[in-house]
Amino acid sequence: MSEPSPLTEAQQRFSDSIPFRGLGSEPCALEQALGHVLARDVTAPEDMPPYHRAIVEGFLIHTADGAKASEEKPASFRIVGAVRPGDKHCPAFKPGEAIRIATGSLVPDGPYSSVRAWEAKEDGDTFTITRPFPPRFFIEEKGCDLKQGAVAVAAGARLDAAAIGTIAALGIASVTVTARPKVTIFASGDEVVPYTQAMTPGAIRDSNSLMLAAAVTTAGAVPVIGGIQRDDFDKFAAAVRTALAQSDMVLISGGTAVGGRDFISDLVKAVGELVVDGVPMRSGRPLIMGHAKGKPIVCVAGHPPEALRGFRLFGVAALNRLAGCNAELPKDE
Repeated sequence: MSEPSPLTEAQQRFSDSIPFRGLGSEPCALEQALGHVLARDVTAPEDMPPYHRAIVEGFLIHTADGAKASEEKPASFRIVGAVRPGDKHCPAFKPGEAIRIATGSLVPDGPYSSVRAWEAKEDGDTFTITRPFPPRFFIEEKGCDLKQGAVAVAAGARLDAAAIGTIAALGIASVTVTARPKVTIFASGDEVVPYTQAMTPGAIRDSNSLMLAAAVTTAGAVPVIGGIQRDDFDKFAAAVRTALAQSDMVLISGGTAVGGRDFISDLVKAVGELVVDGVPMRSGRPLIMGHAKGKPIVCVAGHPPEALRGFRLFGVAALNRLAGCNAELPKDE
């Protein structure tokens, strides 16, 4: 087995320092649950499907009636009724008789088979078949997808469209999810100005705050723009402490040029514990990670593409950890 890369090792070390499912939980209406992380298993309150049902359009026959059907000696049936999707009962029928069915029609338990419409030669109220059909052919059995009490969607899943569809099919209107983490975002540097400000020589517009806020939202968290922090260590540290008291994570872009990497490293040490102090990788090396009493502090490069990359590799991993999301560490692209 190959040794983990320095990036993967740093990601794992940082992720392990963050408490798993470190946030509270809350009820959430299923209509608003997209992107949330389940805090509790969703179990099936009933079998799914809740009854035996046909999964093909055609006819329901007694299996034994078609057992000897062949091209030379077709088996003949008389159509004596129908069961449509939504009907609560399937009419009883005798050997030699058949019931017309549609996809989703309720069918009874027992030695019955579905004959697909295109394999029946229909003539008025009769039809013939030229081959046998196995017992329970094209019949979906009650509970074949989920048995009552089985886990339908496990805690730790981030709810996507398919998961929400599964839960809705069970008739469940509300789920218990992890509260969305709140992330305070700072841009740093004397040269950084608000993105709406007119440019002057030497200035850099703060595009990172809005970009990272969008990335935070996409990752299932709530962004709070903390503003631009100048290269004043004490004021910056005070702002980070305030943010940590009011949010679940702090995300800082830039600031590594002031006295080299030590400025941000010392900042993290001043407010919490330093876990990752730079990562030897092809680009975006000044990645600095720590935490304050379990609240992640993610510090990424100031160059926008590398800031976004750093958040994707480390910030998303931290948010997944806080939310209790069972996701692999993000891979570098």
